[in-house]
Amino acid sequence: MSLKTPLGRVLGLGSAKAGTEHFIGQRVSAIGLAFLGCWFCWQMFTMDSFAYLEVIRFIRTPANSILLLLLALTLAYHSWLGTQVVIEDYVHGGLAKPLALLASRFAHIVAALVAVYAVLRIGFDS
Repeated sequence: MSLKTPLGRVLGLGSAKAGTEHFIGQRVSAIGLAFLGCWFCWQMFTMDSFAYLEVIRFIRTPANSILLLLLALTLAYHSWLGTQVVIEDYVHGGLAKPLALLASRFAHIVAALVAVYAVLRIGFDS
């Protein structure tokens, strides 16, 4: 017994089989962001000052730089998934949706690369 309408069966409309992967990616990245966000907030609250040299010293610590990289990449991925859902739900029109999805992906990739570059540049700068 199928719950599809006759028109849906003829047109082959139905599940795209991609929702589960997206759902799991959103939830796993949210869990990662919860832990990394708590770590980051704790570090910011316990930092003595936000003077330039103090922040540089914080980023140059290997454990902190690795966790900052994980935070930046996880944040960019989670944001991209969420933005993708919003665009798919609210952007309509022939070319507007694919262009918005492409621009969103590009912007999130650029933001992630800039964050990674900044942390690595500070971490490896002598």
